[in-house]
Amino acid sequence: MKYQIIGKNISITEGISSSVQKKLGRLDKFFSHNEEVNCRVVCSIHGEDSRVEVTIFLSQVTLRAEVEETDLYNAIDMAVEKLVGQIHKLKTRMDRSNGKLSFAESMDINLHTEEKKPEKDTIVRAKSYYLNPMDIEEAIARMEALGHDFFVYLDKDDDRFSVVYVRRDGGYGVIQAENPVK
Repeated sequence: MKYQIIGKNISITEGISSSVQKKLGRLDKFFSHNEEVNCRVVCSIHGEDSRVEVTIFLSQVTLRAEVEETDLYNAIDMAVEKLVGQIHKLKTRMDRSNGKLSFAESMDINLHTEEKKPEKDTIVRAKSYYLNPMDIEEAIARMEALGHDFFVYLDKDDDRFSVVYVRRDGGYGVIQAENPVK
């Protein structure tokens, strides 16, 4: 894994850097098939609290954890635990999808992101990606792995453009186009 460690309101010492790399090194076993995994860690101080934001950029999925704690090193530990939990949750969901996908295959989204400068404060960022056909369980797993409230996908059963989202009252909702993609 390649690390980028950034400090905001704090200077990153050799001790902080080595601690971050050692603790996040636990995650290397999940990405052993890919040497090009980039990890950005932002450590910051806000009053008496320390905040650690860890983002792992895979070619298919982005994993992210943010923790605020009084001790920086505890925050790093908690962020790693959150990431391990996200990976296990994604792996469990993929294993439950009738054995159709392996963990590595489940992370094959192939995102293409394009940053744009805001013109009138309306559209700040635009993303586009190829819609792979998938079932609702896989779409929910990918949405949760990304940490988003919604996920756009192509329903493999009826070739319809679909959006799964987290409802405020709990559970999930699905919005689906009436016409299939041609």
